[in-house]
Amino acid sequence: MRLLVVEDERKAGEFIRQGLTEAGFLVTWMSNGLDGYHQAMTATFDVIILDVMLPDIDGWRILKSLREAGNQTPVIFLTARDSVTDRVKGLELGADDYLVKPFAFVELLARIRSLLRRGNSTAIIEELKVADLVLDIPSRKVTRAGKKITLSQKEFLLLELFIRRQGEVLPRSIIASEVWDMNFDSDTNVIDVAVRRLRAKIDDEFEQKLIHTVRGMGYKLEDESE
Repeated sequence: MRLLVVEDERKAGEFIRQGLTEAGFLVTWMSNGLDGYHQAMTATFDVIILDVMLPDIDGWRILKSLREAGNQTPVIFLTARDSVTDRVKGLELGADDYLVKPFAFVELLARIRSLLRRGNSTAIIEELKVADLVLDIPSRKVTRAGKKITLSQKEFLLLELFIRRQGEVLPRSIIASEVWDMNFDSDTNVIDVAVRRLRAKIDDEFEQKLIHTVRGMGYKLEDESE
């Protein structure tokens, strides 16, 4: 599941991103409204967590613009504005939920999961498969040809990203943004090292290779036997 968090307070943003990542989500965090709106309009997310008071444009305007553009991604407002008027305004603009700060992280997590269940019964995918490779999302387990494969948290997120976008060439910048939620300098080899380690676990012992290097462009995961 891919989540977009639009939150200008650094401490709050890092807290939410870390918690949701540990809960198994792919999280993109934007610290201002314009960047958040651009992400929401150019990428696909399962839920957007949106602050109201942002330094450039407020969450009300972002949500209004999204809905007018036909973007129906579920939105949870996360804000210190707790008046009944504000809650009603948010819901009338098209928000799906409204959570007031300070909040308990477990409540935010429960509301996200409830939205996913309520909004689209097919949205929650518990198992991803490519060839004989299987990811069990809830248990965070990976097997290939029935053999259990132990991955670190980042390796699991990297593999999940590859499978969800299988056949698509992913440049290093996209991988860095989606899995590490940051931009790496072009001269660093962090992505290459991570892919190499993942490939050693996923492909080295098997005749059919799934992770492929596209020279000068990036990496992709694909079952080329199909």
